Amino acid sequence: MTFEDLNINTFLLNALNDLGLTEPTPIQEQVFSVVMSGRDVCGIAQTGTGKTYAYLLPALRLYQFSKEKHPQIIILVPTRELVVQVMESVKALTTYMTVRTVGIFGGVNTKPQTAELLQGVDILVATPGRLVDFLMNGTINPKNVKRLIIDEFDEMLNLGFRAQLTVIFDKLPSKRQNLLFSATLTKDVETLVETFFNSPVRIETEAVGTPHQNITQSYYFVQNFYTKVNLLNLLLKNDESMTKVLVFVATKKLADTLYEQLQKTLQHKVDVIHSNKNQNHRFNSVGLFELGYCQVLIATDIIARGLDIDEVTHVINFDMPDMPENYIHRIGRTGRYDKKGTAVSFVTKNEVEYLKQVETLMNIELPILDSPEGLMISEKLLEEEIPKAKMKFITKLPDISDNSAYHDKTDKNKKVNVRRDHKAEMKRKYGKSYENRSRKS
Repeated sequence: MTFEDLNINTFLLNALNDLGLTEPTPIQEQVFSVVMSGRDVCGIAQTGTGKTYAYLLPALRLYQFSKEKHPQIIILVPTRELVVQVMESVKALTTYMTVRTVGIFGGVNTKPQTAELLQGVDILVATPGRLVDFLMNGTINPKNVKRLIIDEFDEMLNLGFRAQLTVIFDKLPSKRQNLLFSATLTKDVETLVETFFNSPVRIETEAVGTPHQNITQSYYFVQNFYTKVNLLNLLLKNDESMTKVLVFVATKKLADTLYEQLQKTLQHKVDVIHSNKNQNHRFNSVGLFELGYCQVLIATDIIARGLDIDEVTHVINFDMPDMPENYIHRIGRTGRYDKKGTAVSFVTKNEVEYLKQVETLMNIELPILDSPEGLMISEKLLEEEIPKAKMKFITKLPDISDNSAYHDKTDKNKKVNVRRDHKAEMKRKYGKSYENRSRKS
C-alpha cells in the first residue's frame, strides 16, 4: 500500500513526496482509517515505527480551517525535546497548508509563550504541566478542541503526570476524539483509558517487548564504573563504525561523572544531556550530535523518549535500566526506519538481575562478549560501589546474675534525704545565747 491508496488530500501527499515518503508503516496504515471514522484509538507501537505520523496524518486530514484563535488539536508529550520534534513533524507535513502550530513546555519564561498563544493557534503541542498552567489562568480556552492526542502515555505516568492529566481530561470538552500512543500498555495506562476514553480501538503492531529485528544486541560483563569507562574508550578507539554513539546512564550524577572521564580522551566530541541541563544546552547538544560534530552523547532515561535522531550507529547501556521496558526505548534510538543498529550493554554483578528481566521481557537470551584485548581492569571504585561495613548488633543482653562485676556504692557516695532541724543545729552551735537572742528579736 502507498500513501496515495489512503484517503489523503493533495496537500499532505505533496508534503510526503517532498519528504521522500511513499509507503506507510504498519502502524500508520492501521491507524489511519480508524481515526478517520471518529473512534478513539489506543495505539501500541515501538519507537522508530513512525507513530508520530500515524496520528498526525489522519488528524491533519480531518483538520478544518477556522478563524478561531483557540486550538482544535492538542498533542501532549512528556518532554521538551518531544515538543520540538513533534512541532517539526507538523510543520513538515503542513508545508502546503495554513496551520498555526505552537509548542509550550516548562522550564522557560511563560511570557513569550503567552504572546504566541494569544496570536492564535490551531495545533498545540505541550507538556502536561505547562498546559495545565495555561488552562488554569485562562490563556488557553479549550472549547474548540476536537482531538486530544497523547504520545508516550506510559512515560508521562512514569514521570508523575497523573494529576495533571486528570485536570486536562476534566477541562477539555467531553465530546472529543482521544488518540493515545504508547510503547507499553501498563495497568495505570489501562485504568486511565477506561476512565476517560470512549471504547477505544486497540491497535498493536507488535507485542510489547518485541525485540527490534534490525538491532544487534549483546553485552559485556564488567567489574565496576571505571572499568566501564576503560571499556568504552577502548571500543571507541578500535571500532571505526562507532561514529554516532548514544550512551545511557542511570542518574544525572553518573552522567556528569562519565562526561568528565570521557572528555579527557574525546574532548569536544562528547557531550551530556539530562534534566538539570538548561534548555539551550540540551537543544544545542542534540543538534551537534545529529549533525555529527559530536561523536558521543551521554543521556539519562528521561531523555530517551525525546530523541529522534537519524543514523545513531550504537546505543551503549552504560548502566542497565531498572525497568526492562526502558531497555526497549533505549535501543530503539538506533536501527530506525529499517536501518541496521547495534546495542551493547555493560553489566556488573549488581545488574545481572536487570539483564534477566530484559531477557524475560523480550523472550531471548542476549549473547555475552569476551572482554577486548588490552582492557584495563580498574581497582578504583565510586563511593556507592565501596562495600559497606556491616554493623554488629547485640541482640542478647549480658547475663548479670554474677554480681562480681557490680557492687554497691560506698557509704560516702550514698545519698540519703534527711529532714534537718535548723533551730536545734543553731542551739548546738551557739548555746543559750542563741535562744535568748531569738526571744529578744
